[in-house]
Amino acid sequence: MGLQGAGKDRHPQKAPVLTRPSNRIPACAGVRRLTPPALKTSDFDYLLPDELIARYPLSERTASRLLHVDGPAGAFSDRRFTHLPSLMRPGDLLVFNDTRVIKARLRGEKSTGGKIEALVERVLSAHEALLFMRASKSPKPGAEVVFGGQVRARVLGRRGDLFHLEFDPAHTVLEWLERLGEIPLPPYLERHAEAADDRRYQTVYARDPGAVAAPTAGLHFDDAMLEHLHGMGVGIAFVTLHVGAGTFQPVRAENVADHLMHSERYTVPSATVDAIAATRARGGRVCAIGTTSLRALESAARGGDLQAGEGETDIFITPGYRFRVVQRLLTNFHLPCSTLLMLVSAFGGTDLLRRAYAHAVAERYRFFSYGDAMLIEAEALLNTSSCQPSGDSLRDSAASRNGVSKPSGAAA
Repeated sequence: MGLQGAGKDRHPQKAPVLTRPSNRIPACAGVRRLTPPALKTSDFDYLLPDELIARYPLSERTASRLLHVDGPAGAFSDRRFTHLPSLMRPGDLLVFNDTRVIKARLRGEKSTGGKIEALVERVLSAHEALLFMRASKSPKPGAEVVFGGQVRARVLGRRGDLFHLEFDPAHTVLEWLERLGEIPLPPYLERHAEAADDRRYQTVYARDPGAVAAPTAGLHFDDAMLEHLHGMGVGIAFVTLHVGAGTFQPVRAENVADHLMHSERYTVPSATVDAIAATRARGGRVCAIGTTSLRALESAARGGDLQAGEGETDIFITPGYRFRVVQRLLTNFHLPCSTLLMLVSAFGGTDLLRRAYAHAVAERYRFFSYGDAMLIEAEALLNTSSCQPSGDSLRDSAASRNGVSKPSGAAA
């Protein structure tokens, strides 16, 4: 599958250039509308030279570049990821997503001999899972499929676009995936997973298996960086959000409010809630490492106060959303017309993010999962008592101060 909305201009002068992306695939069911109806998907389009897509990681995790985006000041600066400790203070807190990517991509065949490509979307139990499956003719309930020439699985039924399968009980689903599956690289990398991806498309702190895509902001950290940050008095906490296959799917609806957001499982431990409260009490700043960490925290604060617990979230964050929990966000560069680009636009201000992306293209930053990073400051916008949407877009940023579009609420 090719990149949605990617242009072929090697030196675009403006961004975003509004083009209509094609070949979009539907999102999963489960909507959480926190978006003003005026927002259009095309407001979040931009042209990206194909050669700026990072199809392989750099030799060292910390070797990437870092674009520091200061929302309140309306400015950004070029740095290296190794400069991150200099942008932190003792007493700050980093919140990581400790999900572990499973080898969710499977290849097999039906009993008739027809070939099947499958992607596990969610493990339901020790021996059952939900999968996307591609075949010349979809298998019916009761049909048997064989993956990797070894494991038999029976189709129990359908849940929308997903197939419910029961695997051979000789091993658990996760054990079968570890034996026969491959790391599910994003489709825009346009290549199969290689041996090195088993390590590099996984954070060094991953521990809870269940994701089918990596929380990519965390890929920039190595053990030495984490130890250095800890040694200088920066706190480290964890949440878990098992990233689903819906993260690969672009927004199909032109009206953003009509988009159906996929649902994902998350856990926010009580230790993390306590760490955030302690950080606030001492005047420190809370930084979410990646959009998945931010979405988990915002989901756990939907009732007002941040609450420990676990559940399902289909939270859809767009410009106008009032953030409750964090003041900084470390993230990668996201696909055109994606829900994640909408989220970071809500966080840092749409006009500033548009200019930052244009700068990143002009300066030849590396984009997407294996690409460079962006640290977004939005501490002046933090609001811990309200979560009401208002309007803004990448094209229309009239409500701004010093050239920076600001949602009427907080950004984390």
